[in-house]
Amino acid sequence: MAGAPEGGRSGFDQSKAVRSERDRPWIIRTYAGHSSPVESNALYRQNLAKGQTGLSVAFDLPTQTGYDPDHVLARGEIGKVGVPIAHLGDMRALFDRIPLARMNTSMTINATAMWLFALYQVVAEEQGAQPDELTGTTQNDIIKEYLSRGTYVFPPGPSLRLITDLIAYTVVEVPRWNPINICSYHLQEAGATPVQEIAYAMCTVIAVLDAVVASGQVPQDRIGEVCARMSFFVNAGVRFVEEMCKMRAFGVLWDGLLRTRYKVVDPAQRRFRYGVQVNSLGLTEAQPENNVTRIVLEALGVTLSKGARCRALQLPAWNEALGLPRPWDQQWSLRIQQILAYETDLLEYEDLFDGSVVVEKRVAELVDAATEEIDRVQAMGGAVAAVESGYMKSQLVNSQAARRARIESGQDTVVGVNRYTETEPNPLLADLDTAVQTVDPAVESAAGTRIAAWRAGRDATAVGEALLRLQAAAKTDANLVPATLACARAGVTTGEWAGVLREVFGEYRAPTGVSAAAATAGGAELAEVRDLVARTSDALGRRLRLLIGKPGLDGHSNGAEQIAVRARDVGFEVVYQGIRLTPAQIVAAAVEEDVHLVGLSVLSGSHMDLIPEVLTGLRTAGLGDVPVVVGGIIPTSDIQQLIAMGITSVYTPKDYGLTNIMYDIVNIVRTARGLHSEVPPVSRIPV
Repeated sequence: MAGAPEGGRSGFDQSKAVRSERDRPWIIRTYAGHSSPVESNALYRQNLAKGQTGLSVAFDLPTQTGYDPDHVLARGEIGKVGVPIAHLGDMRALFDRIPLARMNTSMTINATAMWLFALYQVVAEEQGAQPDELTGTTQNDIIKEYLSRGTYVFPPGPSLRLITDLIAYTVVEVPRWNPINICSYHLQEAGATPVQEIAYAMCTVIAVLDAVVASGQVPQDRIGEVCARMSFFVNAGVRFVEEMCKMRAFGVLWDGLLRTRYKVVDPAQRRFRYGVQVNSLGLTEAQPENNVTRIVLEALGVTLSKGARCRALQLPAWNEALGLPRPWDQQWSLRIQQILAYETDLLEYEDLFDGSVVVEKRVAELVDAATEEIDRVQAMGGAVAAVESGYMKSQLVNSQAARRARIESGQDTVVGVNRYTETEPNPLLADLDTAVQTVDPAVESAAGTRIAAWRAGRDATAVGEALLRLQAAAKTDANLVPATLACARAGVTTGEWAGVLREVFGEYRAPTGVSAAAATAGGAELAEVRDLVARTSDALGRRLRLLIGKPGLDGHSNGAEQIAVRARDVGFEVVYQGIRLTPAQIVAAAVEEDVHLVGLSVLSGSHMDLIPEVLTGLRTAGLGDVPVVVGGIIPTSDIQQLIAMGITSVYTPKDYGLTNIMYDIVNIVRTARGLHSEVPPVSRIPV
């Protein structure tokens, strides 16, 4: 080498190089759970052996919404998107040989958070752990459930009471536990802009802390302890510079809110602590290998800035737009975190962005805009009022519609979807049937057998007394955690606990946000389909009517809402009753509304269980000639089976052109009613 010292060595002595001391990595998690407690336990222990440093528990939809496995609404949903936990025995099996005194466990649970926490505490005590040794988090944020995820049960008032009671209990009895995790993650999944994600999360904070103060269960001088145990669960999209600025803006607003509104003096109690799952909304079914790059970039947005670095991180898998990830797929995402934490020099430096004019400007813009939106919501009466009026939901539907429109028009590029669509065959997808995890159909019957045996083996008198105690407490302002712990110890089931509270509190159906959503901007394609809908309506003698139904417990309503908005804007009369319907209820609505077409939306993997029931019900009701279309995350092999059953068309996430789908739907109706199909004169965006 020219200029090198004799012997060929460079002038820099590597032996004298000094590396900065590394920061401790964030908690490395994988969001996991499926099929049964025993199978999920095996998965957890495998992941811990691979270097995962915390657990993040995914519960199935019946558990999240307070139903036992043998309830009619649990049909097809057991073990699909998480682990089913119906009673104390299930929780014991889930954490078998996992010492909870030494484990940091995050439980993504909201409406039934108090119940799952009680089961967890009892199992920990049975292992010999003391309550003050337990560390972890219950998400316990119901506001975002009304706006996005949909796994709410009770009206806002009683739901806030359950949240408040758990917070008040844990501050005293389980002081290292985070009793609430303000979750803006699903707000972004529902379409929220960074400003909306920050603002609506902060409005939730205000609603919760005001409720804690008003309850009188926590003295004013201990409110700082409540704040210190509140954490956040945030989304991070692929615009990773803006996402990093969003995290810094979150910290500014959180600190200011606690100082001014709640008079928290201790800076340590005002520290913004957050965990992250990076964005799943942006994962694509088309060219899914590109998702790995997206996931890495999204992880950088919440790890690069030391002053705004996440406390815990979990990454989705590359194939989540196709179905349930396998253990190997989850391992790939785990290794991404470990490479970032241990191979790079990410943790060796002070904050890289302190003093950046660009970053400071963007953070200030986000703070100002979010403050303006927070003030707007507070002027309406706060987060609960803005949920009940439908304001926040309609804002999210509008933002999602705007995002979809930008992708459809090509204004926003999504690689592999609306640009650069040419591709080589993907060897990872060579066998589509093995590219995702499947849940054995026997899981459902096994869960039914287990719960029947559990009920038969318990002390029925003790169960009855515990439920009566819970019912009595719910009718007062007593803290409900002690009665819930008594239910857990007595052998009460998830459905029984929630059923008693349903009787006392009632149930709730949140506004869909569709009716108040802004109209879709016009364009040549939209004008053509509007004309076709109008002419078809005239030919049939009445306005075309479309029923959109979401069977089962799947609360992911974004796709259904966007279809409803676009269908309304092209001239359909839309019947959309929201989430959580039985097949029988969907059939009854089709009969009552005399619809021309039924569109079913299922993203939970329960399509092969629920859709045949809808088809059978329609035929029995004399509506066998009404075409049915389906949208959701549906494997190719299942699509062929659904078509063979009588489904006219199936749309998956790759079909991003909503106006194109409207063309298809109106032509499906025309064909079913004996009218010829029409090809639009303007060339369509390829899907």
